[in-house]
Amino acid sequence: MKVLFVCSGGMSSAIVVNALKKEAEKEGIEMEVQAIGTGEVAQEIKNGWDICMVAPQIRHRFDSVKKEADAVGIPCEAIPPQGYSPLGGPIVLKKLKEVMNIK
Repeated sequence: MKVLFVCSGGMSSAIVVNALKKEAEKEGIEMEVQAIGTGEVAQEIKNGWDICMVAPQIRHRFDSVKKEADAVGIPCEAIPPQGYSPLGGPIVLKKLKEVMNIK
């Protein structure tokens, strides 16, 4: 699964991305995650992603990111605030699995 993670680009985003990757690995889910800023979405979203996830601290940009995702036909979801922590991997993975219909 290829996940485009739209965030502010801070250290907390890297921590969440790593937590998500580790959780997916535990469950045997192959996952590529790339974190980008909102300014890069229009260009990067066209590169074959399965889903776009938006970090809570940039929720005010969700509508514009979703518009870009809708244009290329991929789901776009907000990361739950409680999932945005070093221990948030299971929460974010659960959300991804629900959206992508993975059992």
